[in-house]
Amino acid sequence: MLVILSGVAGAGKDTVKKEVVKRLNYVDTFPTVTSRSMREGDIPGTTYIFVTEEKFKEMIANGELYEYDIHHNKYYGVAKKPLQEKIANGKVAIRDVDVNGTENLVKQLGETIKIITIFLRVPKEELRKRLEAREDKPSEEEIELRLGRFEYEESKIGQYDYVIDNTNQEETIQKVIKIIEENIK
Repeated sequence: MLVILSGVAGAGKDTVKKEVVKRLNYVDTFPTVTSRSMREGDIPGTTYIFVTEEKFKEMIANGELYEYDIHHNKYYGVAKKPLQEKIANGKVAIRDVDVNGTENLVKQLGETIKIITIFLRVPKEELRKRLEAREDKPSEEEIELRLGRFEYEESKIGQYDYVIDNTNQEETIQKVIKIIEENIK
């Protein structure tokens, strides 16, 4: 089973994902491939697979990705091999993916594996506060770029199995765990 967490930048996807993986030993994540630069706290091969833009384009040409997108002027994608390995090892795979990627993954994999899609919502004002407080200190231009996708991403909520208002982190984590437990049966 694949669990997809979506929401705009700052919605808490990564935090929720990490906590679910910590609490459920049968759930694991896998890294996204990206052309963006490493940030403090990133672990190559664990948090992301870092490649050059040229290598990313090569991976596209070689059919090594289920889906990819350009986000904030950087490439991001889901590589086939890490996801296939998690599923083959009997794990529930969990990944944070943007709305376009979610749509593509459901189209490509929906017939072959069970996919649960969850959208994490946060009010726009709260998103700005979260983005401004991030450790990687995005510039005002980056914050505006990310907030600029708010309406677009919110417009895709109808394609999700679940929508959770992520205003209380612990409640959100508990809701995601309950969703996984109910769908694994």
